[in-house]
Amino acid sequence: MIAFHLIISAYGFWLPNDQRGSWSNFVAAWELLKFGPATKTDERRSHAHDPHDAGLRRAAKLALKYPPVHFDETQRQAIGRGFNQAVDDAGYSIAACCIGFDHAHLVIAQHSRDINVIAGHLKASATRALTAADIHPLNGFVGKRGGLPTPWSERCWKVFIYDVAQLRAAIAYVERHPRKEGLPDQHWPFVNTRTLGF
Repeated sequence: MIAFHLIISAYGFWLPNDQRGSWSNFVAAWELLKFGPATKTDERRSHAHDPHDAGLRRAAKLALKYPPVHFDETQRQAIGRGFNQAVDDAGYSIAACCIGFDHAHLVIAQHSRDINVIAGHLKASATRALTAADIHPLNGFVGKRGGLPTPWSERCWKVFIYDVAQLRAAIAYVERHPRKEGLPDQHWPFVNTRTLGF
């Protein structure tokens, strides 16, 4: 393995009982459980365009404790600054990054840290940047520990990359992804494909 395609999502982006599958083994909130049990899947392909009851999905999101997080451009820039700080702190090699309205894609070279630890570091650093700029998307809400709730989902999605062909395909996917969301191409200062031998 040489790299990961990492997807970290905002709070409310993908529910644990989404009909298309999820990353979760259980539904922790009673308000959500009435919309069905967890739909854990181990498939690595994207399920975003699988057929499902969109009305039921929207109704379930209304039952969340906090409103689903939707990042605007100012918040995306702050998240980028947070990612940049995490890269500086730990020396991650990022080959591609897209920060969308409710999730982010990154292609990251293999590192001594576990990918789940890296995901947590990126999310924490981005949250600090949002909070420091006073643009946290859940300002005004109180989380379980008394502070602001996290703007991120608990888990992450990762795809293992084993060869250069897969790596190039993942980079191309992430680079064109902003257009799928109606956003301009993104260029982040912490992205450097040369560190992966390109």
